[in-house]
Amino acid sequence: MAPERRPLPGPPARPNRSAVSRWPLWRLPRLLLAAVLAVEAVAAVLLVAGFAAGPLPTAGDLWVGVVLCALGIAHNEMAAGVERERRRLSGASHVDLSSVWTFAAALVLPGTHAAVVAAVVLLHLWSRAWRHWVPLYRQLFSVATVVLACLAVGALLEVVGPQQEPLWLVLVAIALYVVVNSGLVAGVVAMSTPRAGLATLFGPPEDNLLELGMLCMGALIAIALSLNPVLLVLMVLPLHVVLRAALIRPLEAAAMTDGKTGLLNAATWVAAAERAIAGADGPERAGGVLILDLDHFKAVNDTHGHAVGDHVLTAVAEALRRVVRAHDLVGRLGGEEFAVLPRRAGPVSRSVALECVELEVVAERIRTHVAELQLHVPTRDGEVAICGLTVSVGGAVAPAGGADLDTLLQTADAALYEAKRAGRNTVRIAVAPMPPSASPTPAAPTPSARAVSVPSVDAGPGLRTPATD
Repeated sequence: MAPERRPLPGPPARPNRSAVSRWPLWRLPRLLLAAVLAVEAVAAVLLVAGFAAGPLPTAGDLWVGVVLCALGIAHNEMAAGVERERRRLSGASHVDLSSVWTFAAALVLPGTHAAVVAAVVLLHLWSRAWRHWVPLYRQLFSVATVVLACLAVGALLEVVGPQQEPLWLVLVAIALYVVVNSGLVAGVVAMSTPRAGLATLFGPPEDNLLELGMLCMGALIAIALSLNPVLLVLMVLPLHVVLRAALIRPLEAAAMTDGKTGLLNAATWVAAAERAIAGADGPERAGGVLILDLDHFKAVNDTHGHAVGDHVLTAVAEALRRVVRAHDLVGRLGGEEFAVLPRRAGPVSRSVALECVELEVVAERIRTHVAELQLHVPTRDGEVAICGLTVSVGGAVAPAGGADLDTLLQTADAALYEAKRAGRNTVRIAVAPMPPSASPTPAAPTPSARAVSVPSVDAGPGLRTPATD
């Protein structure tokens, strides 16, 4: 029999405090951390003070609270898969589908009791659908904002008095709920992301519309609870339909965008570019085509790994977004190759030479912006500094008779290879050939006429246009 192993004597084990110190919460900037903790502290203090000063819940309030918690948890189980897909496809979301129950609780229960229902429903939703995407401290902040929104609605209804809630009061309650909840979230986002746009602060319009729809359904649930709780059965099918419909927009966006860069994927870019060239996008028209290729990108992947290479692709995509205009078409064709189709206000008659100059200005701006990038990418072995990135750009402009997208892409691709042969980190612009149907029929030669070839000459750095007399 092996001898029994006894632990060696030593100092008593101390509790592991490093796990708490490694919480992501403590890595937030001090001002942002103070704001998050302040919102959570105010919510907790008001909730405790409300229970201490208010009367004990009645049997009716307990029954309604239990019913709403049960329905909210059942709804979370139905929505867990949808919420996980929404988080996976679109990342952070400003809204969730549980507000239908939290707002209903705010209308039919005292504010403190409604806050408890909201906390139970939201924490259950986090445990079932969000915990792999949303850190606990962020979820606690979201719970605190909803608790404050419920307390605000409860205070409003208490001030108005125990009367039948008219439509205007429900609308005011919806507005107050949205202002408190979304306002606090937007304030924290503004502190963490300076110069953030409205879509970053409050979410895209479709998310806000979904949130308003959920709040309106919550008002209907509150009315059903007041009239006859059996009517809640009629809400099951509409909620199920909303759950399915909530995935449509994220799925559409995922099908249209490139997963690494967030730009249009190749298929979507080609379809949109064909519509722009055909003039199907209204008064705007295509201003040529650019194809960009990162120089020596394989060396980045081979030296630092594909994870760093993905960061480089994302940074270049962000640089393209900053350089081009919002209505220009920017996409990733694959690998380290990108495509840009500037759109012009038109129809305006421009010469081919002027189109070439305008396209070259855009291309040079992109090339310069990429060359100025300085990246610091965190890796397992420490931070990696990436600088000296360059991009070769080939562009194509349609001739006076026009050209289709395939011809423009082939011409731009040939110009790109010319830029590579010229030493990389340069721009080459070419004019696409005239389509055969638009080519003039050559006249029969006469004794007094001789064939003259029109060479291509340089009209500026990287600019090629047909020579003119």
